Amino acid sequence: MRPSITIHHLALTVTDADASAEFYRALLGAEEAFRHDDDTVIVRVLGCDGFLLGLRQYHRHPDDRFSEFRTGMDHFAFGVTDRESLSHFEGRLGDLGATYTPTCESPIGPVLVFRDPDGIQGEFFLATG
Repeated sequence: MRPSITIHHLALTVTDADASAEFYRALLGAEEAFRHDDDTVIVRVLGCDGFLLGLRQYHRHPDDRFSEFRTGMDHFAFGVTDRESLSHFEGRLGDLGATYTPTCESPIGPVLVFRDPDGIQGEFFLATG
C-alpha cells in the first residue's frame, strides 16, 4: 500500500521577500506564519489552507527573473473546488494589477494562469475528473 502524501510547503526564491509576501497575502488571504532574517537570507513564510508558502530572498546573489525554460520548476498550481473560486481569484489578480491569462479550458480542466512579481508562473486549477 502506498503511503498518503500531501504538499507541506512550497518555497520560492524571489528578489524581494517582503513584496512577494504582500502579493501572496493579498491574493490568497494568507497570514504570515513566521519570518527569519540573517546574513544569508530573508525568509517570509505564509500559512494558507493547510500548507505553507515560503519566500526566500538570498543576499549576494544576482537578481534574476524566473523562466520555465530553464531546468527546475516549470510552474505550480493551486487547486480550487468550483468555478466561483476561479472567478474570485481572477478578480483578485485584476485588482493587484498582476499579469494573468483569463480562465480558459485546458485539456484537463479550467485553469487561470498568472505571474507573480518575479515572473514565476502559478495557476489556479479546477480538477473536473
